[in-house]
Amino acid sequence: MHFQTGVHAEVKLVRCARGGLFDVIVDLRKGSPSFGKWFGAELSAANGVQMYAPAGCAHGFVTLADETEATYLVSQPYAPGAEGGLRFDDPAIGIEWPAPIDVVSDKDRAWPDFVSF
Repeated sequence: MHFQTGVHAEVKLVRCARGGLFDVIVDLRKGSPSFGKWFGAELSAANGVQMYAPAGCAHGFVTLADETEATYLVSQPYAPGAEGGLRFDDPAIGIEWPAPIDVVSDKDRAWPDFVSF
């Protein structure tokens, strides 16, 4: 689950151009009524659904079909020094992924859990 912090916090608009994916955001905005909660939806080329991820939310997805393509519109350029993340499998968040997560980079496996955030 990825995000950027400070002035580099970004809004994302995600759509699936080919195949299908399950897209998730986690609210990290302290003081928000949905702080620490997640929301997910299936995005596919067939259903045309898009996901709006507000600034201050972590974002991630799992593909549901081979050769899936996702496209992003982002409000800020990538800033490596402002990058943050949370574990996709953190039990404190409890994301209910509809498919197994088989491929995860070492970097993404090393993100802290939500309690540390």
